[in-house]
Amino acid sequence: MQTYLIRTFGCQMNKHDSERVAGLLNEMGLSPVADAPEADVVVFMTCCVRENADERLRGQVRSLKSVKQARPGQIIAVGGCIGQRDGQELLRQIPHIDVVFGTHNIAHLPALISSAASQRQPQVEVMPESGGFASDLPTQREHRWHAWVPITIGCDNFCSYCVVPYVRGREHSRATEVIAEEVRRLVAEGVREVTLLGQNVNSYGRDLYGEPRFAEVLRAVANTGVSRIRFATSHPKDLSEGTITAMAEIPAVMPYLHLPVQSGSDRVLAAMNRHYTQADYLELVSRIRSAVPGIAISTDIIVGFPGESDADFQETMNVVAAGHFDQAFTFIYSPREGTPAARMAGQVPREVSQVRFDRLVELVQASALENTIPLLGQTVPVLVEGTSKRDDSMLAGRAPNNKMVHAPVPGGHTPEEFVGRIVDVEIEDAQTWFVAGHLAGTNP
Repeated sequence: MQTYLIRTFGCQMNKHDSERVAGLLNEMGLSPVADAPEADVVVFMTCCVRENADERLRGQVRSLKSVKQARPGQIIAVGGCIGQRDGQELLRQIPHIDVVFGTHNIAHLPALISSAASQRQPQVEVMPESGGFASDLPTQREHRWHAWVPITIGCDNFCSYCVVPYVRGREHSRATEVIAEEVRRLVAEGVREVTLLGQNVNSYGRDLYGEPRFAEVLRAVANTGVSRIRFATSHPKDLSEGTITAMAEIPAVMPYLHLPVQSGSDRVLAAMNRHYTQADYLELVSRIRSAVPGIAISTDIIVGFPGESDADFQETMNVVAAGHFDQAFTFIYSPREGTPAARMAGQVPREVSQVRFDRLVELVQASALENTIPLLGQTVPVLVEGTSKRDDSMLAGRAPNNKMVHAPVPGGHTPEEFVGRIVDVEIEDAQTWFVAGHLAGTNP
């Protein structure tokens, strides 16, 4: 075995897990390739939060059957949340899979791959819970200037539609000093930005200290000297006044917050087991905007939750109108086996959900553009991530508020000179999902 390919579905935690898988495969002496027909090992890091990700995974794995026939000895491994959930059942459904592993045993993947190759027998290992953080695993980061830093794993919220607590386990926090030490090492390696990860970062520390201490993590990480701090995801019921104060006081904490509302209907929120009301949520958004002027707020919204009426959906539209979101990740509800919502009466017909979804998307786009236009004429610091997917002569990066910013590569320079740097960009054009301008001031 000499080459590997990793395909990742789902959340930021899966992206971080994929970086650790890449580190493990590199240590085995394998090198990454871009296409499955060139890979001796293909690893799928999967998500089962929504039906679409489930279907995409199964479609892509099934499509490799002919590739595998033409390349005897190719190892196909399925990990992540679908691996954790389905285990041995995956082999019955897709017999040409060679390895199935879960969310708690990434460190065992090299041994499972070696056993599958030498024994020519499928290997399945799914552990019921994690023995702790696999923070000592080698990591091959996608970007030298950015790092994912998990501060918690698992979730204790048990929202009625969500499978995460069942496939990621109960919530466990890392010690604050361990997190800070990891970030110090990353800063020494040249990392400019870290994203702190957890299914609910706002409840960080409850299992260790008896109370949430996320604000302390933000301050400890800021003391490492890292330039930018982001985090995901926040649960509204646990976002404390102390965290809001830390966001306002710490310059390194970027003025961007992802705060899932899921629905605007109090009745639906109660059925979702979210533990807040529409009024609670909007009052929280108001406090955040007062404390951090100019902050960008994004959200998640589920359309067509069981029992959602036209009136319930209108309440969601009302929240979007009042919340002035910069972005909303919108989804049509899909039942997840094993969750309470899948057994609820009043499943909404797909055609009804689709009409509601389309209306919601229109409103979200209008809100996003309304929030982007005020950036015209401003000069903003941008962390350059690379070039535009459509134009490699155009730099692409993120402003502090997480807006995507495009700017042409200055004459006589190459994009590589700017990747990982923070440069000033004067904004000249505002679109719904991005802004564009030119490098300003002393740049380049």
